[in-house]
Parts: sequence; C-alpha cells; structure tokens
Amino acid sequence: MGVPKGMGVPKVKHLLNVQKASVLKSISSLVFIRLARRHLPNFLGNYGVPQALRDCVEGQKDVLVVRPALAEPLSLSSMLPRFSALLWLEELQAEREIREFSLTGAILRKGAVSLHLEVDHEEVPLCFGADQTFWRQHMLTLQPPQWNGEWSPQEEDRRLSEEENDARQKTDGSSALTAEMVSVATQTKTDLSMTAKRIPNPGQFFNVQLNPAQKQAVKRILSGECRPTPYILFGPPGTGKTITLIEAILQENDASQKTDGSSALTAEMVSVATQTKTGDKVVLKKPCSGGTVIEYISYVTEVHHHIPCSRVLVCTPSNSAADLVCMRLHQSGFLHAASLARVNATCRPEECMPEELRQYARAGEDIRHASFHRIVVSTCSSAGMFYQIGLRVGHFTHVFVDEAGQATEPESLIPLSLLSETSGQIVLAGDPKQLGPVIKSKLAAVFGLGVSLLERLMGTQLYSGSERGYNPLLVTKLVYNYRSHEALLELPSRLFYAGELCVRSQRAVVDALCHWNRLPTKGFPFIFHGVRGTEMREGSNPSWFNPAEAVQVMMYCCQLAKRLYNPIPATDIGIIAPYKKQVEKIRLLLHRVGLGEVKVGSVEEFQGQEFLIIIISTVRSNESLLNEELQSMLGFLSNPKRFNVAITRAKALLIVIGNPHVLIKDPCFSALLQYSHDNRAFVGCDPPVSLQASRRILSEET
Repeated sequence: MGVPKGMGVPKVKHLLNVQKASVLKSISSLVFIRLARRHLPNFLGNYGVPQALRDCVEGQKDVLVVRPALAEPLSLSSMLPRFSALLWLEELQAEREIREFSLTGAILRKGAVSLHLEVDHEEVPLCFGADQTFWRQHMLTLQPPQWNGEWSPQEEDRRLSEEENDARQKTDGSSALTAEMVSVATQTKTDLSMTAKRIPNPGQFFNVQLNPAQKQAVKRILSGECRPTPYILFGPPGTGKTITLIEAILQENDASQKTDGSSALTAEMVSVATQTKTGDKVVLKKPCSGGTVIEYISYVTEVHHHIPCSRVLVCTPSNSAADLVCMRLHQSGFLHAASLARVNATCRPEECMPEELRQYARAGEDIRHASFHRIVVSTCSSAGMFYQIGLRVGHFTHVFVDEAGQATEPESLIPLSLLSETSGQIVLAGDPKQLGPVIKSKLAAVFGLGVSLLERLMGTQLYSGSERGYNPLLVTKLVYNYRSHEALLELPSRLFYAGELCVRSQRAVVDALCHWNRLPTKGFPFIFHGVRGTEMREGSNPSWFNPAEAVQVMMYCCQLAKRLYNPIPATDIGIIAPYKKQVEKIRLLLHRVGLGEVKVGSVEEFQGQEFLIIIISTVRSNESLLNEELQSMLGFLSNPKRFNVAITRAKALLIVIGNPHVLIKDPCFSALLQYSHDNRAFVGCDPPVSLQASRRILSEET
C-alpha cells in the first residue's frame, strides 16, 4: 500500500539529549525510511484510509457513523468491511505514533567519518542496519540542501553516515514506510547433501519422546479428516506444542520416503512423481532416462497419510517465533537443506538471524524460488509477499500457524488464503488463555481486533469443550507440562486449564531450589513477598516505578547469583515488571551490583520463554483507591492473560513482590495470595485481614 494521504513528517520525542551534543544546530528534521534492498513486483491494490474515517477519528467522533460494520456480528458478509475498518483504525494509530519520532533542531556530533546522534535507547524508534534517514538544514529557501544517511549499528551506537545521495533528495521531509505499508495492505548457500540421521520407516515417529496426546495430535493433523475445517492444537505453557508441530511438519515432508527409510526423494523427483493409491499403499513413479520408471512404494499406516506432493507453509506472528520453528527443523537432522526456506521481510538483515539459519534465508527476488521448497517458514505478514508475486491460491497444501493466539485474525488470514478452499489443511497452534495480539489503537481493541482467530474459534460451539473434553477431530489439548515444578503449576492449572495440567518435568531441574535457605517452606519453591512501598513517577513521565520493590528484587538476585555455594547464573534469572520505568530502575540497580546479564522486561517480552527463576515486581501500591477504581489503577496487572503468562515462565522458583493489600482486590492475584498464604509461602509485610481470617479457619479445621 502506498503512503496514506495526509501522512506528514514522522516526529521524534525525546530523541536527542541536547546537553551532550554540540554541533550542526541548523538541522531541522530527521526522518526514518526503510531501505528497500530488493524489489518485488506488486500485485496489491492501494487501500488507503478513507478520508471520512480519518476525519472521524481525528475529530474524536463516533466511528460507527461512518463504519457501522464495526458493530455488526462477524459473518461472511461483514468480514471484509469490519476487518478493513479495524485495520484502518490500527493504521491511523500507527501513523500518530510514527509522527512522534521526528526531531526538529537536532544536533549531530561530527566524527572522523560519520555524524553521531545521541539518543535515549528507550525512546529511539526501531531501526535496522542499512535503514536510511533523511535530514535537511533549516533555511528560508524553497529547496534547502538535503542529505540521506544510513544506520550502522556498532555496539550500542547507531551512526548516521555523512555520504550525500543526490538520487534520493527530499524537499518536504516526507517518507514512505514501505515494509509496514505492504504488511497492512496484505492483511486487507544451499547444502544439497543428505542429512546424517536415518529417516524412520513409515509408521514411526521422528521424535520418539512424544507423549500419547502429542502423537494423537500428529495423527489427526496428518489424516485431515475434517479439512478444510481448521484443526487446533491447544498448547498450555510448557506442554511441547511447538515440538508437536515440528513432528507433524516432518511427517508431511517424509511423505516421499522410500520404504526402507534410507533416503528421501528429492524435490525434483517429487515434482514429476505421479501418485496412485491402491488399498493401503502409495506408489510414486519417477520417469528416468531410457524410458524406465522407478517405483517407490510406501505403505500407509495408522500413524500418518503420505502426501508426496505436499507444500507446507509455517507461519508465526513474530520473527523470533519463526526462527525458533526453523531452528527446530534444522536441528532435527531429518531435512534436506533444499527442502526448507526461511522467508524474511526485505527490511530484515540476515545478520539478525541465527547463523545456522542463514543458509535457508530468502527475501526479495528469491521469494518465487522459495515458494517451491517443500517447507516454507515465515511470519504471517511476510507471507503476504507471495501475493505480491501473484502466487496462485491453493499453491500450499498445508498451513501451520504457530503462536496463533498472538496474531490478529486478519494477520492469520494472510497465509490461510493461500490454501486450497476444498482440500487444504489448516493447523492453528497456540493458547487462547495467554496474551493475544498487541493492538495499539484503543478503538480497534474495543471493536475486537485483539481477538485472534484461535480465540474466536475456541469460543464457538463447534470447538468448545464439554464434560467429555474436546472433539478430537478438531482439537487436541496438551496437558503434560515439561517446564515447571508442581507447586508452580497447580495455581495456573486450576485457574485457566480446568486443573488438567500434569507435571512431566525433569526433577533435577525443577527441584534445584527446593532447599534454598530463603524459602519459607522447604520443598515449596514459591514466595510472595509483601512490600507496602510507594508507587512513583518522574516528572511528566506516565510510567510508574516502586523503589522499595526494585531494591527487594535486587536483593533476591544477589542472594541467588552471589551465594558462595552453587550460585545461580545470572542468565537463568528473569525479572518481569509491568512498567518501563520500573524495568529501567531494576536494570540500573543490577548493573551496579554486577548482574547486568539478568533479563528484565515486560510480560510481553517473556511470552514463549522460560527461566529457572522468575521474579515479578507488581509496582502499584496505592491502597486508598476504591474497588471501582481498581481496573484503571492496576492497569496491566488486571489482565488474566498477562497474569497467566507471568506466573508460568518459571521452572524451579517463582518470587512475586507486591503490595498484598492492593493486589487482593484483583481476582487472579487474590487467588495467588490465598495460595501462598495456605502453603506458608507468604513473607514480608502483614497480610490482608481476609487472608489472616482464612488461615485461622484452616487451622481450626486441621
């Protein structure tokens, strides 16, 4: 999509520390633009934001007047106008945020070969190496001289080169965000040698460690008895969801194996093979020189159906998740390098990928070639590049969407629309009980853009569970948890997963801190540390921090990572805080005590990750607010999905630090407080009266 009408110069707030800079005061604006390293043909139309909707949003009027479809129930007829309006609302919010990343009166420090722009790393917009910037002098002329530069990351610096580029002169300072616009529009060196591992015979699994539920899921996925109705793999935290997907993908790719399992048909052999089915066997015929025909016979067993000509598209909402899937496929050792392609957006440098995956990387003009690999891995948005090259609908036989709960429904529809409408197989893997898509526009969130396709389907009668569980032809729920100690799993299992999660973790790992001398109850690796601190803000910064909690977090980290006997590596500790300012304060304290390697971040940064130890700082501590003010006061903390993600990241120890007199007003945290109090894991300040009363009742009963 082209640049929307009315889009002005992106502006930057707090981008430059003027006290540390000293030269070039005449620079007037700095604009970021994605550098198109490779060009693709574009078969997409221009779907700019309608002016009426833009005027309505900017004038803070009722959007239902111009887009009544937003209030209509989702149906085949309302889907297009509804999702179009939601995406436009999100785009308008993105434009508003981009405009805040511009700088007037910027001061650049001149180096030997480059100009240096000092920025606050918390405020700088996301830039990649080779991203371009444009800047111009502030002069009272119609066409002031202008230059363009290129970001070149070096350690923690981003440098702006001084090279002038006449071919890209700009007179009005406007920019085109090509990669992002294409993504929104879409929503409305090869190693040919064989791998070392022996391919399993038909009827066998690549991963022999799969549990019965995982094996059953693979069978259901490969049989596709209800296709094209989507199949859902419901994977609570730590249950091996991605491993199950990898097995299913490998089984699809193994469709063209010889019966002795010694080798695989090459991609070229698959492309010319003809398939006939007789009874329970598949015959693959490959024409050879001299008019002879070689037949490969595979017997179809109850484990999976062989699909020799399958083309699999695997998509995720993020590059990190896509890289993880690609890495798991690579590490399996069962694939030809020629069978796998990792499709990247043109703005993503290969340097951002793990080195092992660069041999699979494809972008730009390589996209058409990538589409003919047996397995293609990309983000949902990057799958839109297949539309740009005019790839036919039905090209892919199977589409897997991992972490589907984190993708918006329009985002999920990008890869799904490349499937055959009658015979394609859709697999959605994720957890509707964890964090959903990140939505910037409050209006778009109110009207449902934050509800993923996975979550919406799980709420329908067809996919909803009953007393006997889910329909096994449509849903498999994984219940064996391989991550956490049972003391850390019991509460989320009861609150979110009907108490069905079972512990299958390695005892040596999850019991590692059961005898830590700071535990109030030995063998129970959970602590709630009550701190009646003070929530604070600095100046006009809206982000909260709590000094008392930050210090307590640092003390726990020191007690764990600096103990004399068997200290815990700093990289095994993760700290979750809901506010940027608290994250900043904790990082500062940890750096001062030599623990800078401890990961500190928001809940969103921890989704999909796991750590031996997790420490949570809840920050908010205003006890004077009434119950009806709780929702806005607790903010991030009052979201059950965010709570679920936060408390399910730990393997062996979970420490929650907060004010119990505030947190008890939230249902999820109230359950956590009760759980800690009942198991004598509560330390710190005095507990709320309701907890003390429940303890007295419990003592009398026992």
